[in-house]
Amino acid sequence: MCGINGLVGFPQAKSIIIQMNELSKHRGPDAEGIWEDPYVTLGHKRLSIIDLSPQANQPFMKGNLVIVFNGEIYNFLELREELIKKGTRFQTRSDTEVILELFREKRERSFTDLIGMFAFCIYDVQKRELFLVRDYFGIKPLYYQQGNGCLAFSSELKTLVGLPGFGLEINPRALVSCLNYLWVYGDESIFKGIQKVPPAHYLHYKIHEGYQIKPYWSPVFETPSLSETQWADRLKETIDRSVQRHLIADVPVGGFLSGGVDSSLIAALARNYNDNLSTFTISLSDPDKKIERMPDDNLYAAQVARKYGIDHKDIPVQPSAIKLLKEIVYMLDEPIGDPAAINTYLICQMARRNNIKVLLSGMGADEIFAGYRRHYAVLLADNINRRFPLIHKTLQVAVAPLPVRVSRSGLRAIRWAKRYSSFARIPFHQAYLQSFSYYSGEELRELLNGQCDQAIDDMFDYYNTLFQRGNKFDKINQMCYIDIHMFLPGLNLTYTDRASMAASVEVRVPFVDRDVVTLAMSIPGRLKIRGKTTKYILKKVASQYLPRQIAYRPKASFGMPIRAWISHDLRKYIDEVLTVENIKKRGLLNPIFVRNLIENDRRGIEDNAYQIYQLLTLELWMQSYLDHRYEYANH
Repeated sequence: MCGINGLVGFPQAKSIIIQMNELSKHRGPDAEGIWEDPYVTLGHKRLSIIDLSPQANQPFMKGNLVIVFNGEIYNFLELREELIKKGTRFQTRSDTEVILELFREKRERSFTDLIGMFAFCIYDVQKRELFLVRDYFGIKPLYYQQGNGCLAFSSELKTLVGLPGFGLEINPRALVSCLNYLWVYGDESIFKGIQKVPPAHYLHYKIHEGYQIKPYWSPVFETPSLSETQWADRLKETIDRSVQRHLIADVPVGGFLSGGVDSSLIAALARNYNDNLSTFTISLSDPDKKIERMPDDNLYAAQVARKYGIDHKDIPVQPSAIKLLKEIVYMLDEPIGDPAAINTYLICQMARRNNIKVLLSGMGADEIFAGYRRHYAVLLADNINRRFPLIHKTLQVAVAPLPVRVSRSGLRAIRWAKRYSSFARIPFHQAYLQSFSYYSGEELRELLNGQCDQAIDDMFDYYNTLFQRGNKFDKINQMCYIDIHMFLPGLNLTYTDRASMAASVEVRVPFVDRDVVTLAMSIPGRLKIRGKTTKYILKKVASQYLPRQIAYRPKASFGMPIRAWISHDLRKYIDEVLTVENIKKRGLLNPIFVRNLIENDRRGIEDNAYQIYQLLTLELWMQSYLDHRYEYANH
């Protein structure tokens, strides 16, 4: 895992790359390097995981090809052996050299041979062309900016915004997205002029000619007629193989362990291949749990650790963790309003203090096996609408006046009922969008003073187009298809990469594996949600390794006690930052709308905690990236 940077056509490029490397040093504190010719300058910061020798440092050049690479290739040993049989000679034991030699043999056709997470640039010195390549599901980030015969790319947005001539203009589509979803959808970035290479695509850039973005892979989903037991057996084998692959490393490997089915299954399988596995979890204070109504994850995690003899550490989180807020906002590059990034950062910090550079995560299982409450809720609403359409109108009227909090106690059932009633009466495809949106279209237009109406329409059009592409699936898998293309790369993989790399730790996600996702999306939806049980087929597999009370635990969020913080610990700070004057000065949002959100939340009549947290995040992000912009010095 590393940080990669590159410039084409920039004057004084080496001086800038030195500074870009410095800005991304957290991604690779073990080594750094720079390579240049008259056209291209490449920079690299290395976190050494496989082949720790200096010979594997980057930029890595061999013959006419040079590469900078961020990620891991889990099948590199098999690929290496195949290349050796064909006469290739290797200088290192690294996966980096395998990518390079495979590209030398097969060019663009080589990308689909790679199993892993990756973002890399290969430059052909003789042909003067670059290939920027991003993995199948967007696990690893890759931003780029191009224009006026120049190209710049990087693992992180913060290294690009200081480039000469770059204007700090906010992208309306990204602004609308981060308000409505809490994250930025698609290939957009928060700044106009900077985009992301899409997952499963590569950017082919020819110097003096321009560039094209092309797909290199699209999944083929089988639809075999298998029994439930046969599906479970195939899934068990595929996940086990993925976990085994994800353990390859020349450094110690640990894992997240929340005590939920996803991380517990990963830990149990990993323990079969790693006798020295260490795991980490977060525990919250009793007052915070009271408001959130959050379960005791640490008790379940400890149970799994005892069963498998895992060295487990519990990290207590106090409200003082919110002191990290400004730091976290800067780390994340873009305004992402999910406090789970703080969890990830604290766990990775603890892992690093224990000399662990690699952690396995259960992320991705909810997206591909329909594990979120919204999956069940939208499906339930659709079933009721078709049979008993008047029920939802009655529910909506009944819950509207009810409070979501009384004193310091959160009323979770009412909170959920209000959320459910917000989408229960609308058609299925619209209901699913609303289930992970925080505003209606009308509310967004009011919040933004009518300034971003086209961007709001674009956001809805993007979703509708994507939903139509998923029409070949049943309704449950349609929701999973949306999550794989929107929620997973836009939020979960993004905050995980930034927060973990800020602590110089690599997080691996065995569920977001090409073979696992392809198989999961071939499994009928009826085996993902059965009755009230979500992730049914995964839990059937997990029950072979885990106690029933863990395998079939209700979904628990991986997050901080945001409602408690908004209500109490952050209350004064919110009033200082989100003042009417400050909001007016930015000229983006309607200050009266924002104030009403805050007041209605404080009166306990609405649950607006995440909207308020995101508005706070947005303002802190603008302070970091607009008010205190870093600009590269020319030397």
